[in-house]
Amino acid sequence: MLKLKVGQKAPDFNLPDQNGKLHKLSDYKGKGVLLYFYPKDDTPGCTKEACGIRNSYSRFKKQKLVVLGVSVDSVKKHAKFAKKYKLPFTLLADEEKKVVNLYGVWAKKKYTLRPRSGRVGREYMGTLRTSFLIDSKGRIVKIYETVKPEFHAKEVLIDLKSQKYSKVF
Repeated sequence: MLKLKVGQKAPDFNLPDQNGKLHKLSDYKGKGVLLYFYPKDDTPGCTKEACGIRNSYSRFKKQKLVVLGVSVDSVKKHAKFAKKYKLPFTLLADEEKKVVNLYGVWAKKKYTLRPRSGRVGREYMGTLRTSFLIDSKGRIVKIYETVKPEFHAKEVLIDLKSQKYSKVF
């Protein structure tokens, strides 16, 4: 369950990227940020989402929007994922699960696929696919819950062009 609401200041954090360089959200003050949380590198849904963002990245840059992807995978896994799919944006490693907890996106989930695995219906802890659109002052202006990986980049671009969000960046 999400702890944060639209209008709140986005909590600051300090995480390493796919190259080991530390990033704080506060480093991006004055810029809009798409902070997107995803479950796992190089899995079908996460790859669709990342590649969709990659394919729209030039349009995000035109809108002066910084893209930060966050998962609990390691720096090394992020580096491999970014290289394999030529991802031009930053992936942040939250191995200690501090930021996923801070943003309320670490939660109980249920296996729903692969009935032959015997896992269907079993509960486990994981990252909820959620994104936060953060304005240049560090405030959350939109929360995307239960993101559809294949449409997420387009959804964000539509919002960025809408009058509601066009003046917050």
